[in-house]
Amino acid sequence: MARFPSFGTFLVFLFSLGTLVQPSIAKGNQTFIQIQDGDGNSAYVPDSRKPALYTGNFGDCLGSSLINVTRFDAAYYKDNMTVLFHMQGNTNVRNESLMMFIGVYAYGESRFDLTFDPCNANIASLCPMNRSVPIEANGIIPVAPVDVAGIPPIALGIPDFEGEAILRIFANSTQSEIGCYSTVMTNGATFSHPEAVGSILGIFTVVAIVASFATAVYGDHIPTMRSHYAHSLSVFVVFSVFQHIFFTGTLSLNWPSVLAAFWSNYAWAGGMIYTESMQNSINQFLGSNRGNTSSVGDAATIGNSLGGGYSLRGIYSRSLMSIFRRETAVDSPIRIASRSLESALSKRSLINKTDGYDWYGTPVKPGMPLPGNWSGFGGVLSEESIPSSNAFMTGLLWFLVVLSIVIVSVVAFKVALEALSRFKFIRSDRLTYFRSHWRGYILLAVLRTCLIGFFMMMLLSTYQLSSKGSAGVTAVAVIVFLAFFVSMIGMAGYACFYRLRFGHYQSDPDRLNFEGKKLLKHLPWFSVSRESQHVEKQGDKTFVASLPWFRIYYVDHDPSRMTVHEDEIYIKKFGWLAARFRRTRWWFFALWIVYEFVRACLYGGAIGHPMIQVFGLLIVEIIALIFTIKMKPFEGARLNAIMVYLLGFSKVTTTALSAAFDVRFNIGRITTTAIGIVIIVIQSVLTIALMVAIAVGAISSYMSITRNRTEFKPEKLVKARGKYLTHVAQAAADLPPPPPAAPAAPVEPYFNVSSVRRCPKIEDEDPDLVSELGNPNASKLSFHPGSARASRSNSIGGNSMMSYTTVPWGGRVHRASWSSRDFSNNPFSDRPESDHLRYSSQHNSATPLAPMGLEASTSGTGLSQVVNSSRVSSPRPGSRARRDEKTGASSPSPPSLIESEEQRLGTAR
Repeated sequence: MARFPSFGTFLVFLFSLGTLVQPSIAKGNQTFIQIQDGDGNSAYVPDSRKPALYTGNFGDCLGSSLINVTRFDAAYYKDNMTVLFHMQGNTNVRNESLMMFIGVYAYGESRFDLTFDPCNANIASLCPMNRSVPIEANGIIPVAPVDVAGIPPIALGIPDFEGEAILRIFANSTQSEIGCYSTVMTNGATFSHPEAVGSILGIFTVVAIVASFATAVYGDHIPTMRSHYAHSLSVFVVFSVFQHIFFTGTLSLNWPSVLAAFWSNYAWAGGMIYTESMQNSINQFLGSNRGNTSSVGDAATIGNSLGGGYSLRGIYSRSLMSIFRRETAVDSPIRIASRSLESALSKRSLINKTDGYDWYGTPVKPGMPLPGNWSGFGGVLSEESIPSSNAFMTGLLWFLVVLSIVIVSVVAFKVALEALSRFKFIRSDRLTYFRSHWRGYILLAVLRTCLIGFFMMMLLSTYQLSSKGSAGVTAVAVIVFLAFFVSMIGMAGYACFYRLRFGHYQSDPDRLNFEGKKLLKHLPWFSVSRESQHVEKQGDKTFVASLPWFRIYYVDHDPSRMTVHEDEIYIKKFGWLAARFRRTRWWFFALWIVYEFVRACLYGGAIGHPMIQVFGLLIVEIIALIFTIKMKPFEGARLNAIMVYLLGFSKVTTTALSAAFDVRFNIGRITTTAIGIVIIVIQSVLTIALMVAIAVGAISSYMSITRNRTEFKPEKLVKARGKYLTHVAQAAADLPPPPPAAPAAPVEPYFNVSSVRRCPKIEDEDPDLVSELGNPNASKLSFHPGSARASRSNSIGGNSMMSYTTVPWGGRVHRASWSSRDFSNNPFSDRPESDHLRYSSQHNSATPLAPMGLEASTSGTGLSQVVNSSRVSSPRPGSRARRDEKTGASSPSPPSLIESEEQRLGTAR
């Protein structure tokens, strides 16, 4: 019984009816046909239009089937609710009656299974099967809406729909399986667009190559050239991103179809480019011919386990016609199929690509996995039609092709420059350093290309050695492995030795300090730092724990020796390794090569052991991510952003999510497809970020090669160009950032008198008073310490003189206007203090500023006040005597001072 009857019935039409012989309704090459949709409306549509669902490539799932099927396809048209099918093949069996079993699967679940006798289904070429009768069937049949009601609408539009059908053929004489074929179902929507997506990625890669090469050849001062080269986008980074995405498929996991299709857009970066002539040559070298394209290839034998297996007892305990008889009482889906088989069948001619119909697949080639099986690297390579046994030789040949293109390109650029200079198209001194050292540039370009291809070649060579192929290809894999391993590891070690030979390493005790902190402002966390790393900063810090540790550092015998990025000889020899790293992280290339080697061994050397691959890589990627975040090795900010953060995050998350694809976890295919979509999103974001970085890098490289020009276009980028060139110069020094400035003291409220100015008064209009304002002696007080104390009557009598002047009693003459500047120019500021001022100081606690009757008081908060001196009044009788009795001190008598002042004013009048 079918688990989903409606969906199963539809798929029965799709595959089982493909073996029926019917009269044809099409004659010749018909371009348009008349159809009638579900609502009864008629319309003319192209006969070669795209179906809603159709089958793709098919393969022999038995590996040694006695029936050779050369064509097997079916298609469902939603517009007129019909199914179109074709079948062709032949056999060497003389005479055999058959039993056929069809199973249909979608996303790993069985949707329908049906057992029938081809004789009861009117398949004449298989009733009985005879080698003298070619197997050929084609036809068209209408279906009812109930037959396709089980098909969800998303199945007709979701990319890379996972559906397959398996046809098994059994011989009745032996009740054994003599044929098995598996075909894949698709709706045409897919993530695989290598022609479009791969071409766009290739264009961006070429831009990155040109921009990087331009910064490497422009100029004549090697340290400056290195600085600008370090800030261009690295081609090594571009291929690291693309190869990370594609070679994730080498893990021995059961990948969803969406991932295999998506990764095919990056296959060219891993050297997996299909050409018929190259694959034929590789097949000959491997000791096998290219195979017969009209027959099914020798795919991996899966046997009874494919599609959940089958039961011989269940197959031979019933037949298709007996099922029909049992279901005649109800209008079941199987009865619908019976009516279709008996009365609704129509013949049509066999059409192919010459007639415009190309919605069908072909037999898979030798060494290819079965259609619908995307397990391991072979399943990913099936999208490129490259057998996994040919992967190593395919990658090696394309690497040699790229290496030749690099050499020819550098030579062609040299020749082009000389030709342009000879014909006066460019100045004769243009790029003189490159033109005089072009041979060295060829060598460096070759070495840099080998560094870029190191991970790919180590992975493919270990993959080939683990696959145990033919003796010839195994020998080549060993040679390539040793050549890359010895050359890259050896040159990296020699580059470190060449720089470090004039010094030694020293070890000192140290401590690891654990500082408590908050993660996301709420979660308790801690940070680890060495005690010797931030001695000044850790003075005021408290740590939750501390462990004894050690530190190893390099001691140069010549402290005055130039840095690695200023040493022109070292840059010429090993700039292809260390030029892009920071001055204090120039050795990072050695660790990166070791890291890439470990990854390649886990990817290629541990095939067949998915848990070792996944969890081993996960540990390596987490350690590498933490270490690179701590080091930030690249001098360019864009390279750190891509290689350290984005690429590291993508590696960790992709590897962690890939663990769900292990068959031992038995996760449903719908769930694994959803996880695959998440991986596609992560890797797509990484790709988009890389493309943006390439575009920005091209602009910055243009700024670098125009650094010596006074005029720059476009003018709106002049300011950005200046900032960029300044940043390049600062980054080359690789100095720690300056310590933050000490926080300013909090500003308290304050008041400050900057100047004081007197406004005019009424008495300023008196001409006699105005004439005295310019005379400083007019305000001078004359005291006679030896004079006797005046009586109260004299003082009162002196007061009567004040009525003849506008100056108040006890007042003094002053200027009509003045300012604070007059105090600094006061001619009496240096004279000794007079008795009157001493008296004022004792009674008013004021500090005299000038003999003009002014005093100032300054508070602790910076408040300055400038006020007029207070009026001096005579004390009451007896008050002075009481004061003298208490203090016993003598002081000038205030009445005598007032009297002297009044006399002086009267004289002036």
